[in-house]
Amino acid sequence: MASARDRVLDSYETLLIEHGAGAVTLDAVAAAAEVSKGGLLYHFASKDALTIGLLDRLRERSAADAEAIRSAPDGAVAYYVHTSAPGGAVPGGITRTYLAVLRLADGTATGQAVRDALAVVDADAYEALRDELHDPVLAWLAQLVGDGLYLRTLTGTPLPPGLGVEELLALMRRYVPVDEPESSDR
Repeated sequence: MASARDRVLDSYETLLIEHGAGAVTLDAVAAAAEVSKGGLLYHFASKDALTIGLLDRLRERSAADAEAIRSAPDGAVAYYVHTSAPGGAVPGGITRTYLAVLRLADGTATGQAVRDALAVVDADAYEALRDELHDPVLAWLAQLVGDGLYLRTLTGTPLPPGLGVEELLALMRRYVPVDEPESSDR
């Protein structure tokens, strides 16, 4: 079972995604997490502390995802594109946390902390792709393809009819030289 702290963060994510930052109160988070307000305040003394906790969670999940990108059996580019596409499953909940954090990226002081955390996520993925591609421009292009697919995932926009991730990867492999993953048969 999830800890009270994790339940609070899960509930905060849900409320942000479903209702936006303006509708989220500490009372609403406590109720959704099924903890007392005192229990919430024990873990997060303020709404800003709750946001910092969510940003810490995002950075932790980003680091784990970057490691998964680097160690993916089919290679970093294939992993990144597959997990960015609609229906692509990313282990560790980063997609949900990322979406919740996006709801906080406004012009406030907290918004700057949010934008800084999002920049860490972006840099983690870029460096993992660059480890495989070696060329900074190719790594950036692969990331942009994944980012476009991820936007479709977040907005629920389907891929064009008759086109899928495998066709996209086949075309990318034609133009983007990648290090082939080592065979496990050796």
